[in-house]
Amino acid sequence: QVRLVESGGGLVQAGGSLRLSCAASGSAFSRYSMGWFRQAPGKEREVVASISRNGADIYYADPVKGRFTISRDNAKNTAYLQMNSLKPEDTAVYYCAVDRFGVVVGITPTSWGQGTQVTVSS
Repeated sequence: QVRLVESGGGLVQAGGSLRLSCAASGSAFSRYSMGWFRQAPGKEREVVASISRNGADIYYADPVKGRFTISRDNAKNTAYLQMNSLKPEDTAVYYCAVDRFGVVVGITPTSWGQGTQVTVSS
């Protein structure tokens, strides 16, 4: 079982940027696809972006295309979500997750982090 810890959330003005990090424990990180999800108050959790084991395949949800960039560094057991041009509607708790089956599109997480709050003020 991999343990995931997110960091980098915070309060930012609309139009600003944040970079989230997801640190994974253990040596099996490169065996998993991983994804970033978010959950806003009163809404269901939704996928934001996902990335394959080697980083070659990437998926973005339509609301974040062109603004967010997902990446990973398997040598550091860490994944990232660079968020630019943030909007108030991006406000949510952001979670990282891994899928031990390696799925990218339609990722079905098998482990989750605890989440980090992102708040975008208008």
